[in-house]
Amino acid sequence: MGLKDKLRQISGSWYFLIAVVLAYGAFLIFDSAVFFTGLNFFNKIILRIIPVFLLVFVLMALSNYFITPKFVTRHLKRGGIKKWFFVILGGILSSGPVYMWYPLLADLRKKGLSYGFIACFLYNRAIKIPVLPIIIFYFGWKYVITLSFVMIFISIIQCQIMDWFMESKI
Repeated sequence: MGLKDKLRQISGSWYFLIAVVLAYGAFLIFDSAVFFTGLNFFNKIILRIIPVFLLVFVLMALSNYFITPKFVTRHLKRGGIKKWFFVILGGILSSGPVYMWYPLLADLRKKGLSYGFIACFLYNRAIKIPVLPIIIFYFGWKYVITLSFVMIFISIIQCQIMDWFMESKI
């Protein structure tokens, strides 16, 4: 395998990383003031984001350990407020590509979960815990909390609308 073949196998993200490192190296050599300004800005951002990243890491580790497909299936069979809680929380905590959830959701549909609750679950996937640190950094806690509550509230309305459409004889 030649050098050209090996270079073709390298992902575009590695090329970007190499370009950034080279750019920072060039600034260090030719204009160190710009380099250190950028480095200080980076340090400030990292120090503000690290506590949120740690919280996100702990929450994701706990959710991956405790919330399994069997757990989800067992709790979605319940009724009332607990069912709403688990559908909304399940959507928020779900990770990975959405198409990986379709077989589980189809199985839950066969077991009686309504189309509305499936839509509510999918809608709440838009609230992503791993992305929260960046959103909090740019927009603040107040915005993130308000947006999350609005999205959860709208997902409940969407559930009702979806159930109405799917049950109506249109």
